[in-house]
Amino acid sequence: MDTNHTKITCRPHSAATGATLQANLRLVAWELTRSCNLACVHCRAAAQDRPYEGELTLTECRRVMDEIAEVARPIIILTGGEPLLRPDVFDIAQYGNSLGFRMTMATNGTLLTPQIVRKMIDSGIERISVSIDGATAKSHDAFRKVPGAFEGALQGIALAREAKLDFQVNTTITHANIEEFPSIHELAVSLGAAAHHIFMLVPMGRGKDLAEEAISAEKYEKTLHWFYEQEGKAPLQLKATCAPHYYRIMRQRAKSEGREINFENFGLNAVTRGCLGGSSFVFISHVGQVQPCGYLEVDSGNLREKSFKEIWSNSPVFRDLRDLRRYGGKCGKCEYIRVCGGCRARAYEIGGDYLAEEPLCLYKPGLRD
Repeated sequence: MDTNHTKITCRPHSAATGATLQANLRLVAWELTRSCNLACVHCRAAAQDRPYEGELTLTECRRVMDEIAEVARPIIILTGGEPLLRPDVFDIAQYGNSLGFRMTMATNGTLLTPQIVRKMIDSGIERISVSIDGATAKSHDAFRKVPGAFEGALQGIALAREAKLDFQVNTTITHANIEEFPSIHELAVSLGAAAHHIFMLVPMGRGKDLAEEAISAEKYEKTLHWFYEQEGKAPLQLKATCAPHYYRIMRQRAKSEGREINFENFGLNAVTRGCLGGSSFVFISHVGQVQPCGYLEVDSGNLREKSFKEIWSNSPVFRDLRDLRRYGGKCGKCEYIRVCGGCRARAYEIGGDYLAEEPLCLYKPGLRD
């Protein structure tokens, strides 16, 4: 794939002059397979319930984990598709655990059984995430395109809770479910989730067909303000993913309320930023393609051709993303660039330039609150 990084010229701006992001690998999302038993309308991979050729073998997966260990000991998220459709998934999890990685899994929950949950725990998986995108079976199943997906997810969560396996709820917000979002959040709390992570739709994969379902910039902002207001009200961690504006809003609101941005007040949200792609986060596809994130499909190197360390250290795409002087439009001029950064995937999908300004941001740089 042509990354187009060579066409982008340096764009120095006063807000970002001399500013670079330190490469500090904390999270790896690994698409072990694209096979999936659901057909979700927003799926970035347009995954289907069929075999996919060229998946990294178990031997290759172990080699890649050895190479990741040369760089850091990050959290590794085993994802898909549906990772439980890969027969050797627990061998992969166990090997990663032996290297000192924190192993987690993103699953739709419908395939969980007491035996599978036991295997998860025994292989060293410390947490699973289960996506819930509707407060009812009707809305969730419409999103997942398979009848019974909601009930299956809830049953899977119940099994994880019974076995004391940590779980979190992930929710992708679109125009179709935004009014239900408070109810989905209440459901996550009632289920006993350790965390609720929200994702703002990025129009790629099947999500391109949902362009009309993407919420407006105004609703985006309003939703993130509501999310901020839930901080401290519920007994679970809240995190906005693929919603980098939240980290600007968090600071704006905290300042107006006289609250310090620290771990005591905001937990991990105080020590992270909006877009982590290429600086703290990396995505590995089922065929070994490395990308800044799963939604930003710019090929940064392939693990069958180069080592992980070489790609992480030298990929031109990653170097672009870490150099804040190269960001364009109002993102490049914004005083919140270090804590927000804008969604690079949304900029790329809408305008073809992953360094362009975030298309769904209302904030005007320089207008201090």
